[in-house]
Amino acid sequence: MDNQGGITVQRALELPGLRSGLPEVVACADRLGRTVRWVHAGEVPNIASLLKGGELLLTTGLGLGTRPAEQRAFVRRLADRGIAALVVELGPRFTRLPATLVETARTAGLPLVQLHREVPFVAVTEEIHTEIVNHHYALLQRAEEVHRRCTEALLGGGGIPQVLRILADFTANPVFLETPDGQLLYAAGPVAGEAAADPLQVWEGLRGQRAAEPSANAVVVDVPGGGHGTGSVRARVVLVGVAAPLLPVHRMAAERTAGVLAVVLMQARQEEELAARGRGDFLTDLAEGRISAEDAPAQARVLGFRPGAGPLLPLVMRLSSELVPSGNWSVLARAVQEELSSVGVPVLLGVRPVEGRVPLLVSLRAESERTAVADRVAGALRAGVERAGLDRAGAPPVVVVGVSGSWAAASAGLRHAAETATAAHGLPARPWYDARRLDIDLLLWRLREHPDLAAFVDRAIGALRTHDATSRPPLLPTLETYLAHAGRKAETARELHLNRQTLYNRLARISELLGTDLDDPETVLSLSLALRARRHASPS
Repeated sequence: MDNQGGITVQRALELPGLRSGLPEVVACADRLGRTVRWVHAGEVPNIASLLKGGELLLTTGLGLGTRPAEQRAFVRRLADRGIAALVVELGPRFTRLPATLVETARTAGLPLVQLHREVPFVAVTEEIHTEIVNHHYALLQRAEEVHRRCTEALLGGGGIPQVLRILADFTANPVFLETPDGQLLYAAGPVAGEAAADPLQVWEGLRGQRAAEPSANAVVVDVPGGGHGTGSVRARVVLVGVAAPLLPVHRMAAERTAGVLAVVLMQARQEEELAARGRGDFLTDLAEGRISAEDAPAQARVLGFRPGAGPLLPLVMRLSSELVPSGNWSVLARAVQEELSSVGVPVLLGVRPVEGRVPLLVSLRAESERTAVADRVAGALRAGVERAGLDRAGAPPVVVVGVSGSWAAASAGLRHAAETATAAHGLPARPWYDARRLDIDLLLWRLREHPDLAAFVDRAIGALRTHDATSRPPLLPTLETYLAHAGRKAETARELHLNRQTLYNRLARISELLGTDLDDPETVLSLSLALRARRHASPS
């Protein structure tokens, strides 16, 4: 596949210009299939330094040198440069090529040709260059024909499998479309040929080999995704030469096919995101009362959601603010939908990029399924976020499960879950949160702008904040753990890895700083609220 855009040495010798010179191949006649990219004529000893590789070099031999050592060095430098062939015109300098020259070319694997008659090098150069350009144009025409057929297939209602099959037929080899990380999306084989039987078997056989050492007889072309970073490559077209050798025109055709697929995938991506946004708009309108409980079932059916007779379970996932609204929402929606297919119950999923939310309605068969289904759906949501590559940005996503019930309850449940998902950011990570258990956090979040909330936090735990800012060890973590264990000192000491006396000393110091009794129920309630409110209230 390195020989794109040229003609063979054999073809160059068959053209009238060189054929009139009565060419005789004196070394490496078995390598005349090498590709000539360009023609160069010269008579200087250091001409190899002027070449890039793939040239057909024309010379009368004036620069070859007179001593055998010079001639050997001249040929070796050309061979190292990777030229296609050396053509020497016999005449005043050589009546026949020296044996040293011929033997060195044979050893170096460089085709060596001598011309018995004088030819105009300018005419030969022009003729071969014209042939190279015509050959390249012919390749482009064949590749454009593949592009035209692929476009016609799409306009006729075909999809990605039909496009890949056209490329497979053209190359007589299996063609694969894979994700950027190497997962197979589609496979196609030619209509006829040994590889047509089972391209998937070919894929399985070559997957490990490609991972260990990519095959030289393969073409991999990126399908651009129209974005940057993770979106810069949408997929890859992989063409493997197992039934027939790959030619330069096959790479050209693969590149044009990748361009067609980029448009198809981009359109699908836009349609996916529009559909997901449409479902998100419906769920948001339902939550905010713009769609009545009576009208909701009919509109949901239009969106493909057909719940059973059981209760509806609302859920909301909120992503990190760093992803709003620039996240790859179409990829996320598709990945989550695919993960949810294993849940086994009807699910309506939408996206709200502006708010960074993914609202859902899940159809339960019975209320008793709530916890088990919530576990599976929350796991599918997080797996979808990971597959979409959005799990590394900022804080982990928060999943909140609302109260299940009728369509009317679903409206209030979606609104409640959405607000609670916002209020839950900063809480200890959990697979999912029950909205019913976060009502206090939601209330405190709603009061976040009120100056009285910050004043309350400062009165309740301000002395501990001041202490922890200047002294060690910090005491707020001890108080949090103590209250989380409902004042059970043994469990608190065990979680903090403290002996009991050390814990008693810290609790005494906390009581002293706050001027309160940690055994008093009213004090415990006040401190618990203050610790939860400090996530939302700035220090005064």
